[in-house]
Amino acid sequence: MAGLTRGDVVRAARAALESGAGATTGELSISFVDDAQIAELNARWLDRAGPTDVIAFSLGDPGSVLGDVYISVETARVNAAEREIAPGEELLRLVLHGTLHVLGHDHPEGAGRESSDMYLLQEELLRGLSCG
Repeated sequence: MAGLTRGDVVRAARAALESGAGATTGELSISFVDDAQIAELNARWLDRAGPTDVIAFSLGDPGSVLGDVYISVETARVNAAEREIAPGEELLRLVLHGTLHVLGHDHPEGAGRESSDMYLLQEELLRGLSCG
């Protein structure tokens, strides 16, 4: 999967989980899917048409970690090409992004997205993974 190992994915998810002080136990699943699968989830659960890069469902009570993260590998590859970065870097960004959503972080849509606290935390965590 774009040069990533299971260990890379686990390390990224743990980095996000450790950034959110609070819950000490929980369960998180991360699934890598194609555009058709994520479009189906997007339509069924979010009433939105078409594929997206990541969908996260927080299933627990506030303060607990229980959730599912779905990442479209196809859309991640497109995003990576547009950003002129490696697909693996974009996939790690989406692991972080989805995990932060499970923890309760959110961001505005549109122009304020990349200046939001969540986005800045995600990028800081991604830089930390690159150095590790």
